[in-house]
Amino acid sequence: MIVVLLGYMGSGKSTIGSYLANILNYDFIDLDTFIELQEKSKIAEIFRTKGEIYFRKKEAQYLRDILDNSNNLVLALGGGTPCYAINMNQILNRQNVKSFYLRLSVSQLTDRLLNEKDKRPLISHIKTKDDLQEFIGKHLFERANYYNKSHVIIDVQNSSVKDTTEAILLHLI
Repeated sequence: MIVVLLGYMGSGKSTIGSYLANILNYDFIDLDTFIELQEKSKIAEIFRTKGEIYFRKKEAQYLRDILDNSNNLVLALGGGTPCYAINMNQILNRQNVKSFYLRLSVSQLTDRLLNEKDKRPLISHIKTKDDLQEFIGKHLFERANYYNKSHVIIDVQNSSVKDTTEAILLHLI
């Protein structure tokens, strides 16, 4: 089985994914980290030098490769991954894949992302907390349709890593 975690940046996909993989004794891949290793460049640098279209094409290619060639894996997607190419269909149309949307409120995402804007190319240009909250709200609204197609939606508002992991495990039994 491949467990796919998706949601907006800052929703905890990588933290929960790593923890979940350890419990399941599965491999763990963070798609953004995988892309950086394959491309030998940071995501921000890829966006800056080659553009978002190049990045999204590579992201779709690497996602397909991982889904085609993996098993016993927890995969944390980038926040935008489900929204481009046919990525969500790639996830939903496979018998060995179960997807989970880790849902958080706009205000909690804003609080989590405020101090790490410089590491996130899509929000690095935003100056104030109010502007960040507005950006996240609009962006989340645009992406919600894709995220909500997940096999399971987990509300992670005020949940610990352990609680969220246990909620995911209940759906894997």
